[in-house]
Amino acid sequence: MQFTSRKRRQAPAVIIVALIDVLLVVLIFLIVSTTFKNQPAMKLALPVSSQTKDGVSENPALVVSIAKSGSNIPLHLGTQPVTFEKLEERLLESARSNPNTTLSIRADTDAPFGMIVKIMDAAKAANIKTVSAFTSPKN
Repeated sequence: MQFTSRKRRQAPAVIIVALIDVLLVVLIFLIVSTTFKNQPAMKLALPVSSQTKDGVSENPALVVSIAKSGSNIPLHLGTQPVTFEKLEERLLESARSNPNTTLSIRADTDAPFGMIVKIMDAAKAANIKTVSAFTSPKN
């Protein structure tokens, strides 16, 4: 005697629409997060020069950015904010590991000139022979 009827189970089905929704959200997240990756650490108004050259070298240069005098963090080495003392240490380390190290200074037009001179002195003390500056071309 059997009181209940056996129901036949359906095979589990994959819901494609839900998978497409999840993949779209992941794709949008990846697109948005990669666009923020290339944002500059700080905005600078570079000085204008009529004698600009495209600098291409075998050794990648260390880039020091100097912001305006009213900025909270005036110095950046690459994209990382640094103090002047830490910058001197990093310059010495780089010059010891690679004697052909070059330094490029990216300074705002309103940056204090004294800071630029201090960085050039630190580069000379670290025995860095090539120091250059970023400029924007004259239009």
